[in-house]
Amino acid sequence: MKRLIMASLVFIGLVATGAPATSQEPLSAERIVDTVKVLTDDWFQGRAPGTLGEERTVGYLIGRFQALGLEPGGPGGKWVQPVPLLHTRLGTPQQLELATPQGVVPIKLGTDAYLSTLQNADAAKVSSAPLVFVGYGVTAPERKWDDFKGLDLKGKVAVFLINDPDFEALKGEAVAGRFGGKAMTYYGRWTYKFEEAARRGAVAALIVHDAEGVGYGWNVVVSPGGENYGLVRKDGSQTSLALQGWLSHEMGDRLFAMAGQDLGKLRLAARSAKFRPVPLTGVTLSAAIPSNHEVVISHNVLARLPGTTRADEVVMIGGHWDAYGQGKPDAQGRIYRAGANDDALGIAAMLEIARRMKAGPAPQRSVVFAAWTAEERGLLGSEGYAQDPVYPFDKTVANLTIDVLQTAGAAKDVVLIGKGQSTMEDELAAFAARQGRTVTQESLPERGLFFRADHFPMAKRGVPVLLMMGLAGASDLVEGGRPAGQKWIDDYTGRCYHQACDAWDASWNMAGAMQDIELVHALGWDLANSSRWPQWKPGSEFAAARGNVGK
Repeated sequence: MKRLIMASLVFIGLVATGAPATSQEPLSAERIVDTVKVLTDDWFQGRAPGTLGEERTVGYLIGRFQALGLEPGGPGGKWVQPVPLLHTRLGTPQQLELATPQGVVPIKLGTDAYLSTLQNADAAKVSSAPLVFVGYGVTAPERKWDDFKGLDLKGKVAVFLINDPDFEALKGEAVAGRFGGKAMTYYGRWTYKFEEAARRGAVAALIVHDAEGVGYGWNVVVSPGGENYGLVRKDGSQTSLALQGWLSHEMGDRLFAMAGQDLGKLRLAARSAKFRPVPLTGVTLSAAIPSNHEVVISHNVLARLPGTTRADEVVMIGGHWDAYGQGKPDAQGRIYRAGANDDALGIAAMLEIARRMKAGPAPQRSVVFAAWTAEERGLLGSEGYAQDPVYPFDKTVANLTIDVLQTAGAAKDVVLIGKGQSTMEDELAAFAARQGRTVTQESLPERGLFFRADHFPMAKRGVPVLLMMGLAGASDLVEGGRPAGQKWIDDYTGRCYHQACDAWDASWNMAGAMQDIELVHALGWDLANSSRWPQWKPGSEFAAARGNVGK
């Protein structure tokens, strides 16, 4: 630990950017770990939105911000921003089956399929709805791609492949590189596919699971246990999808075979712009599943460190406070999925950054610290903020987000997520160099991590962003190199991601996490004390939303 503190002090000396120094006291790994231990205590019940665990978590965060001497950063001078959420949980199916040319085939939840609903109804019902395969389900005029070809999905069940049309493309195929190659675009995300199905009036949407394509195994898919959350729409409308979810890879193969189709051949066909939807002839879905539903008011917690000369300009640093709440007991009898790394560690890091910034001279720009709700339910807290921002986006300089940090030790590099998007990657490289580290591009861009954290709703509105996440690629660890970095990723995602075992233990080596936390602090502080406005790079799909801000 002494070496870690000395490294922090050396880093402070390296960051000579012209920005005023914050406090001379370094960021503290001990304080961060202590906060993680508090947030993952059973008293917080796994920090699920809309529960007693949320009430306790929000109260704790407000107390911490108050103790630091920060100002309330929410609307109307309050600490919180309300986020109305529709919360649903499916019960035991009364009916869930496929009618096929070979007879009726029951679907077993958790094994054959994972389903949820975002309708405010007592039961999720589908009656003899025909299934149609829509390939990757992409409508992208700018890429001259339309998988639907005018198909009317009303009353139908849309069946999708995960990821993009060029994800599995071989060298020389016409589609290769059309959607970024292995790097996922937003069209590859499951959220986009469900949204597209709903826009077209489908009654249900199913994605065939593929671990490589989505970036995690079936155990992660089923981890919410039939529970779902969605933003309550201000106009009172709701999605057309009575059911949305996933088919296991095995069930996907069976389904297509029952319809006389070969999923392998259709995967290849879907990689062509000439692809047309394929009805799964003779196969229909029927379902009647009880649904518990309620509207809960969840909360983002916002704190502000006011600026001096340009207080209306905002640098935002954030993470999500929510985790997965209570689940079935694991092998050790633990029932709370409290997300020690995902994202209690990010929240603890943000609080420590806030402490250090507050202890020094006031920044020129304001710094807003955001603890988001419902990230695990689809970035709902940050999206709710983006739909009703407290601080105008044309005055928001940048968003820096911390979500899952590697705890395997010091690294020679930092992993960049979203190469080619904005000048924030140049900022990252400059500050990493001052740490003696290099920048490595994410090794698993097919996982679409750029679209899977709370910075993304800001990016869609044109705010340049930086995501610090340890799952994007194997870090080149000082001890063990990339093999050791990959081992950490495989162990975490394979065993503990969204599970009860995402808990603090004495094996954590905080040296690498501290490097990344120090980098976020230094970059955020420098932006808060400069006139610089990061920009989107030419070709980014978010550049148009930014317009001429800061130019």
